[in-house]
Amino acid sequence: MHTYDTLEVGQSYSVDREITAEDVRAFADVTGDDNPLHVDPEYAATTRFEKPIVHGVFLAGIISKVLGRDFPGNGSVAVSITCKFLRPVPVGSTVTAEVKVAEKIEKRRHIRMKVYVYIDGRIALGGEATLIPPGEGAV
Repeated sequence: MHTYDTLEVGQSYSVDREITAEDVRAFADVTGDDNPLHVDPEYAATTRFEKPIVHGVFLAGIISKVLGRDFPGNGSVAVSITCKFLRPVPVGSTVTAEVKVAEKIEKRRHIRMKVYVYIDGRIALGGEATLIPPGEGAV
């Protein structure tokens, strides 16, 4: 676990994650977003993507997990997460989620992070997160 005082601009963390059809179906069940583009191979075959793609918000959820559990770690609180979905991620792909410390905001002891999800070395999701690191409490 990292705290405001131990985090440094430039530090980063990444993790790989395979996203299975079962993962996507569970996400669709929990959220109610059962858009056939994500869960129906026959329908997806008729689209420009040709096969089911992962929900963009599922990818953002992986970033949320990294921030809250991995880096900086347990107890982090997201103040904001913004992102752009830059390319589709086919169901069954392995992605790499990466977060990088971009700025330490002394006034509130918040951290601004750059966040990315890559597929095949190319950015599928890019954005920023501002968070309260572990041990800081709500400010």
